[in-house]
Amino acid sequence: MSETEPETQTVADLIVDRIAAHTDHVFGVGGANIEDLYDALHRHPAVTGILAKHEFGAATMADGYSRATHRLGVVAATSGGGAMNLLAALTESFDSRVPILALVGQPPTTLEGRGAFQDTSGLPGRLDAETIFGAVSRYCVKVTDPQDISAALDRAIAAALEGGPSVLLLPKSIQAAAVPATPTGPSNGTSATGFASISLPDVPLDGSRVVVIAGPEVGLADARDELAAVVRALGASVLVTPDAKDAFPNRDPLFAGVTGVMGHPRAPELVADADLCLLVGAALPVTARAGLDAALEVCPHVVYLGAEEPFVPAHTVVRGPLAASLSELAGQMDPVPAHPVASRRLPDSVVPEASGPGVRYRAAVAALEDALEPGADVVVDAGNTGAAVVHHLRVPAGGRFLIALGMGGMGYAFGAGVGCALGRGRRAVVIAGDGAYFMHGHEVHTAVEYQVPVTFVVFNNNAHGMCVTREQVYYSGAYSFNRFRAAEIGAGVAAMFPDLPAWTARTLTEFENALEKARAIPGPAFIELQCDPDEIPPFAPFLKEPLA
Repeated sequence: MSETEPETQTVADLIVDRIAAHTDHVFGVGGANIEDLYDALHRHPAVTGILAKHEFGAATMADGYSRATHRLGVVAATSGGGAMNLLAALTESFDSRVPILALVGQPPTTLEGRGAFQDTSGLPGRLDAETIFGAVSRYCVKVTDPQDISAALDRAIAAALEGGPSVLLLPKSIQAAAVPATPTGPSNGTSATGFASISLPDVPLDGSRVVVIAGPEVGLADARDELAAVVRALGASVLVTPDAKDAFPNRDPLFAGVTGVMGHPRAPELVADADLCLLVGAALPVTARAGLDAALEVCPHVVYLGAEEPFVPAHTVVRGPLAASLSELAGQMDPVPAHPVASRRLPDSVVPEASGPGVRYRAAVAALEDALEPGADVVVDAGNTGAAVVHHLRVPAGGRFLIALGMGGMGYAFGAGVGCALGRGRRAVVIAGDGAYFMHGHEVHTAVEYQVPVTFVVFNNNAHGMCVTREQVYYSGAYSFNRFRAAEIGAGVAAMFPDLPAWTARTLTEFENALEKARAIPGPAFIELQCDPDEIPPFAPFLKEPLA
C-alpha cells in the first residue's frame, strides 16, 4: 500500500472499533449472515464476543449488561429465525428504556428477491425486517451501501443511549465490504438536553411529611447519589417501585419499602399523609402504582421529575435529564441537620399459612439475604418467586437489582444475570422459578462455558406458580393447566454439567448450607430449592387485605 493510499477496513471491523468506546462485550448467537462480525470480534483486542444458547438469552445478556453498567448493551444475531428470536427480549428493552444496539445479519443484497435463504427484504412475498424491528426499536435501518455505515452507526448509538433498542440490519455483503478506516467515535452518549427550572411547593419540609417514590429511571440514569442527596436534604421517607429496589439503600432508616402489586400494603397511607410526594423517575405504571391512585389524589403536592410522561396526575412535572434535575434540586435546599432517624420500614404483607412441601418463600428469601455479600447483584425473574423477592429481599449495599417488568418475559433473569456479572466483574445471583428455567434456563451453559460468576437459584414448585395461584383465587381451583410432573432440576443440571457445583435443597438448612458452599465457588453455581406450588406470595391482587 502506498503512503498516499488511505488505509481500509471491513464494515464489520469498523463497527467493532466504534462500539468498543461503549462496551467491552458483544452477546449473540452465530450464523452465516453474521459471521463477518464475529470474525472482526476475534481480531479486536478490547471487545469480547460471548456466544449464548438462544438469541432471546443473548439479548437479555445485553439488557442486563446495560442496566448494571449504564453502558451500551450490544447483541448480534444472524438472519431469519435467529433475528426473529430477538424480538421478545427487545420488547422488554424497549418498554424499560434500556440502551441496546442490535446488529442483525441479513442475506447478501445480490440474492434478495432471488430465493435467498432467510430473505426478509420486504420485496414482494417476503417478510420486511425493517418494518418488524422498527416496531420494537427507537431507530432501525438497513444498511445497503458500505459508505453509509458510519452515519448509520452514529445515529443508532445515539438513539439507543436516549433509552431503548436500536437495530442495524446488515447484509452479509455489506459487512465484508471495505471502507476507509475512521477514528474511534466518542465514548460519551448524547449531550444532555435542557430542562425546566425546578421549584418545590412552599410546604413544611420537616422530614416527617415528605415521601419520595423512586423509579427505574434512577438506575438507568445512574442518579443514585443525586437521589440520596435530595432525600437527605428533605429528610424524606423513601419508597421504591418494584423495578427500582436498588435506587436507594435498603438498609437506610429512611427506606420505607416497595410500592405496587408486590409492595407493602401501608405504602398508600404514607403517601396520603404526606405534605409532598416527590416522584423521581417513577412514571408509575399499574404494577408500580396499584393502590396509590387515591393516596396521590389527596396528597396536596405531587411533583414529578423524569424523562418520561407520568401515568398519574402531578401538580408539577419537570421533564429532563434526571441526574441534572436532582442536582439542581439538592442545590436549592439546606441540608437537614444530621441526627439519628428511627426506621421507617413499613410492615410486610400478611400471607395465608402454607401447608405443602418444601421451604416457604419468606424463610428462603431471608436465607438468601443473609448469604449475599456486599456488592452482590441480584437478578430476579417473573412469577411468585419474583414477587416474594421484590417484597422481602433487601438489596446488598452497592449491589444492583434487576427485574424485567416492562414485558415481564419469563426466563429473562438467566441471560441478564450473565450479562450483569460480566459487565460488573462481580457475582450476580439469579433467582427464578422452574417455569422460567424451562423457558430459557439453559443459558446456564453460557455461564459454564465462560466461567461467569453467577449463582443460579431455582425455586422449584413443579408448576407455573403464579398461574396456579390465579386458578385458585379467581377460578374454581378444581383443575389446573399449570402443575407439572415432578422434575429433579438440580440433579439434571449436575448430570449435564459435571464441573458445575449443583445442589438440591429440600429443607431450609440444606438451602443455607448450599448457599454457604456457593459463596466459595469462583465461577458459576446452581441451587435447586424445592417449594410449595400452593403457597400464596406477597402479591397484593391475591391477598384479602386492601391495597389502601
